[in-house]
Amino acid sequence: MALPHLFPRLPAPPGSAWLKRRLAARVSDVFNDRARGETPVVRQADGLFAPDSVVRQVHGDVVAMLAGGIAALLLQMLHPAVLAGVWDHSRFRDDMHGRLRRTARFIAQTTYGHRDDAMAAIARVRRIHDGVSGLLPDGTPYHANDPSLLAWVHLAETTSFLAGWRRFAEPLMPEHRRNQYFDEMAQIGAALGAEPVPHTEYAAYRQMEAMRGALAVSERTREICEILLTRPAAFPGGRHAHRLVTQAGIDLLPPWARQMHGFAAPGPATPLVHATTFGLAETVRWAFRA
Repeated sequence: MALPHLFPRLPAPPGSAWLKRRLAARVSDVFNDRARGETPVVRQADGLFAPDSVVRQVHGDVVAMLAGGIAALLLQMLHPAVLAGVWDHSRFRDDMHGRLRRTARFIAQTTYGHRDDAMAAIARVRRIHDGVSGLLPDGTPYHANDPSLLAWVHLAETTSFLAGWRRFAEPLMPEHRRNQYFDEMAQIGAALGAEPVPHTEYAAYRQMEAMRGALAVSERTREICEILLTRPAAFPGGRHAHRLVTQAGIDLLPPWARQMHGFAAPGPATPLVHATTFGLAETVRWAFRA
């Protein structure tokens, strides 16, 4: 795990080594299917990103990425064609955890794996996308490898992952590092076939504003949203942690996206949710801290 340098290395309480190992193992099991022989992706120095890259730091924070991932999915499903691809070709109804786990593993492989393994993972996704096509309810054709659809998926992920990092890890992240994150991630988007991909934070939010006219909410959106938000993943803390992190993800959404989904505006409990999520994030960081 890439941990933020700004957290002090506090002395561990006596007898905490076993607890650290246990918690780290449980978190690792969430993202690796042991039944299929999966093991955690090992950090490689010769990957797509340098060891000191912003991407490696941001993507190494488990709780911030979970909250950001939920926000990204909620944004992505607002695009009718992206939604149709999931609806027609995904087993989300009976394997939501598996789908999220595969996405997390792809992120780990492309962020930390050897360059060859990362490019192989991207090639696998593109091959899968080759078979994902169909018609929207109004008869409009869609194809998962459409560069504009891939651009929306990439945009939703990058803006949401960075928002999660800034809220739960580095609130004072300077602009040049935020821009560096988008610039580094652009190579993943381009390799997947997305067009256009933003290279700065300003370009990302300009692109998002330009996309708003193509977004909509339907009964399909509501059904997938219900499954995402009510079926807890298997990470430590169970249902309570799931509710906390999903609410944190909702809170990362732009106000207009939150309104489209029909989520209530932030209320008096919002600061408590943020503080508790930050505490959960720090606990997981502690478990992986050397």
